[in-house]
Amino acid sequence: MSSDTMQAEHRGTCLCGAVSVQILASSPTMGACHCKTCRAWSGGPFMSVEYHDVPQIQGMEHVTVYSSSDWAERGFCSRCGTHLFYRLKEGSFYALSVGLFQEGTQWPFDLQVFIDQKPQNYQFANTTRTMTGEDVFNAWS
Repeated sequence: MSSDTMQAEHRGTCLCGAVSVQILASSPTMGACHCKTCRAWSGGPFMSVEYHDVPQIQGMEHVTVYSSSDWAERGFCSRCGTHLFYRLKEGSFYALSVGLFQEGTQWPFDLQVFIDQKPQNYQFANTTRTMTGEDVFNAWS
């Protein structure tokens, strides 16, 4: 296996430390979701790292899961309220809050989804790949 494809362990925790998550990824990137539900949940775009497997989560007794749609759920720490993840009910897709990971500030920001629902009152400085809501549903259905 080349050094470019070696999986690295990335660990993160909620604000109070009751919940920790671990993922294995060779070169994580972060994205932003502008959908109305993510903005209501997080107070702005939901900044996350995509993970196409089930992350290791310690402290599951402190995780509350909310069914936010017919196809997805959102998890948060029941002690401190930290947003932990968005996950599809079918399959193993997770979008984990990038703020959980200290090294997340180093990951490239390369994708914005539900760009058609983004309010006009903010704009990110760098150029990213963008997907509309329709694009997202077509890609994951």
